[in-house]
Amino acid sequence: MMTRRLLQLLIGLAMYGVSLAMFIRAGLGLDPWDVFHQGLASKSGLSIGTVVVIVSFLVLLLWIPLRQWPGFGTLSNAVLVGVFADVGLALIPEFSHLGGQIGMLAGAVLLNGIASACYIGARLGPGARDGLMTGLARRTGWSVRTSRTGIELVVLGAGWLLGGSVGVGTAVYALAIGPLVQLLLPRFTVPEPKAPKLQTTSEQMPGGASEDPDALPATA
Repeated sequence: MMTRRLLQLLIGLAMYGVSLAMFIRAGLGLDPWDVFHQGLASKSGLSIGTVVVIVSFLVLLLWIPLRQWPGFGTLSNAVLVGVFADVGLALIPEFSHLGGQIGMLAGAVLLNGIASACYIGARLGPGARDGLMTGLARRTGWSVRTSRTGIELVVLGAGWLLGGSVGVGTAVYALAIGPLVQLLLPRFTVPEPKAPKLQTTSEQMPGGASEDPDALPATA
């Protein structure tokens, strides 16, 4: 079971990074966090993958006052998504015609949904940004929806001011990713291991005899 969880986590993070590269190559707008990442990358001269890694660890510092603790999946997410985003950008060409851009955008949304369901379903720890959202909701009493909306509006605005790409892809992602992950997550969630059933006294035969016909009778 652990082997499946680790493999599913790594595949999910790889797909997530590649989906980010596909969004960029589509050129029709990014999701809020990646608008922020792209804006920082354009101002700093760093690759977007490097910026994703740096921002991930900075966000993890915000977990400290929220009393959140990262899991293995959290740390893997912080490192690998950025690495695979840069790999994807090196391999995926840019598209100059609208048909190719739309196809790339649709593929990016679908791959991102599958990737999210994979790494969340592995149950090895949330991503840094997801943990910030849930931690803020827990500490403030806000709903998860309110926390997520507030955080994403802030990073979207900051990213737009920094020159990140906002467009139809931003809206498509916002509308599609929630229902898509909700649909796919049950298919990829690794089930909890079942604890062995222990025989209780209520399952014994009258007089203290076991229901097992091969069991020896109790002795005084």
